Amino acid sequence: MEVRAALLLMTAAYAVTANSNGSDPRSFAVFRKTQETSTYEPIDYPLPEEKHPEKGNISTRRSKLRSLCNSATQNCSRVASVETLHVSDLAKTFLTGPLATGFFPTIYSLVFLVSVPLNTVAFVVFTCRIRQKKSVVVYMSQLALADLLFGLLLPLKVHYYARGSDWVFGEAACRVFTTAFYGYMNLSVLLVMCMSVDRMLAVAYPFVSLFWRKPWIAALVCAGAWILAMVGTIPLLTMQQTMKISQVGTTCHDVLHPEDPQYLILFSTISCLFFFLPLVITMACYTVILLTLRPQNSFQGALASSSLSRKRRKRAMVTVCAVMVEFVVCFAPANVILLVHCLLLGMDGKTAGGDGMYAAYMVALCLGSVSACLDPLLYYFGSSQCRQQISIALWWRKGKQASRAFQSSSSQETCQYSLPCGSITH
Repeated sequence: MEVRAALLLMTAAYAVTANSNGSDPRSFAVFRKTQETSTYEPIDYPLPEEKHPEKGNISTRRSKLRSLCNSATQNCSRVASVETLHVSDLAKTFLTGPLATGFFPTIYSLVFLVSVPLNTVAFVVFTCRIRQKKSVVVYMSQLALADLLFGLLLPLKVHYYARGSDWVFGEAACRVFTTAFYGYMNLSVLLVMCMSVDRMLAVAYPFVSLFWRKPWIAALVCAGAWILAMVGTIPLLTMQQTMKISQVGTTCHDVLHPEDPQYLILFSTISCLFFFLPLVITMACYTVILLTLRPQNSFQGALASSSLSRKRRKRAMVTVCAVMVEFVVCFAPANVILLVHCLLLGMDGKTAGGDGMYAAYMVALCLGSVSACLDPLLYYFGSSQCRQQISIALWWRKGKQASRAFQSSSSQETCQYSLPCGSITH
């Protein structure tokens, strides 16, 4: 199975450089085929009433015309045009092949099973267990909520691809699902960027930034991130997302019209606004954090040798690594493929990579959903309050087990020493 999946991934990557008939920047291309069908049934043409009877007999003229039109093997027949939608062989093979029907449902199912419980617990801890909320806790609670809602959408993805890319819930549901799916992914990137800026201000400018790191300001920033993420994907609600394809079924967002220019502008803007700009800001923030935590002289070097400073630097390094993995592994492949394809389309007006490019984009998008499972690492290493709550929960569980063990041992000792005492007689 692993060998087959690897071969399919190599095939999709190779197809990126292959020539194609055309593709939307974020979908497979659709082609229309018109087939004419004829019915050889006699057609009874009504004749108007004769206005000049003197020029001929009405019944005679009418019977002659009907005999001409209704004679056998004449061409007086009805012609009907039937239009069907088709995709290329590559698109059909990909949408109904083992990569889409096996690999995608497996990854989305695993992400659902892991991310939903983790983010549910994280959201409850951030909103209910932590009473004195810092700004970073506000950002993390919203990130946990976004990841939770994103995870709850994944069963629809699993159902869609397990059926061979056949959507059964209608056009309206497909539009809402597509808008929410990309909206939550974009929101996650924005919130990770906000967390990075908050951590940079706390480490590099701890006193100057006290006002800007207040919880109510963090709440306003989160509200702005929600609005921006939703507004950026609202145009998807106005576009047709489902297509009835003869070789596949009813697709959802995977097959669109390649001649629609609004997709080129929309998707390139989304890629720049919701990935590349947050990536630059996030990397700049963590660079400042690492430079600030680096020892500058002998006194700071001695200070850095303390256990507290080492733990702080270790947590910072783990957070940087987690964010880097999330951006590079989860978000970068899909957005780079998308932006390159849009740029090439804008330069020469032709498709670049075609359906093979979109196949690679779908694989990268599937792998990008794993980010919902990596965010809990950011919660733990990015918030001392989160670590404290986890420690309290673990300590309470261990303390409860120790208390039960102590009570059990005490009861056994009581039984052992009560028997001799009861046997003493005077």
